[in-house]
Amino acid sequence: MRNESTSLQFDQPNVAVSTVLDNVERVVIGKSNEVRLCLVALLCGGHVLVEDVPGVGKTMLVRALAKSLGLTFKRIQFTPDLLPSDVTGVSIYNQKTLEFEYRPGPIHGQIVLADEINRTSPKTQAALLEAMEEGGVTVDGVTYELPQPFLLMATQNPIEYEGTFPLPEAQLDRFLLKISLGYPKTSDEVTILGKQQLIHPINEIDQVMNLKEIIYLSEQARSIHVEQSIREYIVRIVTDTRKHSAIYLGASPRGSLALFKATQAFALIMGREYVVPDDVKRLVHPTLAHRILLKGEARLSGINVDDVLKEIVRAIPIPVNRA
Repeated sequence: MRNESTSLQFDQPNVAVSTVLDNVERVVIGKSNEVRLCLVALLCGGHVLVEDVPGVGKTMLVRALAKSLGLTFKRIQFTPDLLPSDVTGVSIYNQKTLEFEYRPGPIHGQIVLADEINRTSPKTQAALLEAMEEGGVTVDGVTYELPQPFLLMATQNPIEYEGTFPLPEAQLDRFLLKISLGYPKTSDEVTILGKQQLIHPINEIDQVMNLKEIIYLSEQARSIHVEQSIREYIVRIVTDTRKHSAIYLGASPRGSLALFKATQAFALIMGREYVVPDDVKRLVHPTLAHRILLKGEARLSGINVDDVLKEIVRAIPIPVNRA
């Protein structure tokens, strides 16, 4: 039975999400779909890789999302000389107490921006693996839990490769979603000029959702109904990535789980208590594209991952949803 003190936003998740979308879009114009995907990752307990050119609003998206949700925001600027301890924190000897004290690193935030993650060494990149997978970091043999919810949003530039360290497949697989913002429409860019003429809109937005609501929505997302036929549809798509002639490395079972959880959260955000096949089709690319490696001859032929995923989805019969 519903508690009478429960807010309207608890009863109508899509209303709560629309409030957040409207708030973030005051800062990042015309990117409601990308903001929605970030909320999907937050509700799933996953992480997001944002790959795009500089200046399209990647950092502003993360800051606006954190401010709208009232979550602590930390930023890590990745550089070649960054050490793992600069991310996770370090134990320092206190001469007064004669004991080592742990000084938390910037990874101890609820929304963490890992800016230009491919500009640091693989050793420092690997320092994020435990945090992403288990929600904690181990320093000097002691494990420290991170605040919850925990969302890591990493950015990288797909154009400039000099002085970069591409993320290994094992780390890419830890990201629930990979998205791209793209350039704004002409009308949206004109709006951006007007909004930032006097003051940046990031300084004007307020918190519109609290931690209790976020936790409640995360719990509700896990209870969204996914019919057996749609579960089989998800697994069929993922397993077909392992069989396709153009693919060298297909998606792992973690990919199936990522697509499954993402569809649940997306259905909740859209105000439904069940997943429909269109949810799966809509989330195939952001959840699976970064988990797939094409064969060398396929890349030389001009084939890309997006084309292969579309081909796989077209070849699989769409299940009839009886929900």
